[in-house]
Amino acid sequence: MNAIPLQGPQPPLQVVERVSKQARSIRIEVRPDGEVRLVIPRFVPKRAAYEFLRSRDEWVRRKIAELHLRSAAEPLRPTLRWDGTDTVPLHGVETPIEIVSARLVRPRVRFDGGSGPAINPRITLFCSQASRSHPAVLNKALRTALGELARHQARRLLDEEAARLGVDYHGLRIADQKSLWGSCTPRGDISLNWRLVLAPPEVFRYVVVHELCHRIRLDHSRQFWMLVMRQMPESSAWRAWLRQQGASLHTVLPRR
Repeated sequence: MNAIPLQGPQPPLQVVERVSKQARSIRIEVRPDGEVRLVIPRFVPKRAAYEFLRSRDEWVRRKIAELHLRSAAEPLRPTLRWDGTDTVPLHGVETPIEIVSARLVRPRVRFDGGSGPAINPRITLFCSQASRSHPAVLNKALRTALGELARHQARRLLDEEAARLGVDYHGLRIADQKSLWGSCTPRGDISLNWRLVLAPPEVFRYVVVHELCHRIRLDHSRQFWMLVMRQMPESSAWRAWLRQQGASLHTVLPRR
């Protein structure tokens, strides 16, 4: 992470630089966690990228301030107590977690309602009495189960949307990226954040559509966004949802 010096009394911006083979123009990203990223095309001198960043200083600081205001307005999510009163968002709905005693070496999680949104969703965690006294173990079990649920839904969405777009993809990785919801390599390897399973289903679909459209255009040009809109006309609304509320997904079972 570099501190980019600026003119005037403002302190330097802490910026993560990324040189991209695919980018066609300099891009500044203000991530949901407050990280500022400067994406530099491989053929652009860094000096020119720094000048561009300086010219956008006011815009970047305004976006950071807006992000802080939204974060301050959001109530802090309490740590899971594992006493039968907890809830977590699942497919955009606050879903209760039921604890059921069972003679198991490792906790097991069941999502009632199948792999998609249910009318009365419920998460059931089966565990031994000994496991109930170790919240870290239960947190890990739930995080792992949500990751597997995300993998299952991602595979279904990728297959459906890839067929509609007339493209293919070569691999799927489910991770817990700090500042990315998804990515697509030139080879067609798709990476998706498991936390998308916590959001409304349309948000998950939007990210899948976004990444698959990179199989046709490896940039964020006007043509790329037109392609996304053709595939999912309401995509702008769900893209806005991620900008405004995506940070809240990182408060659920936060990374340690």
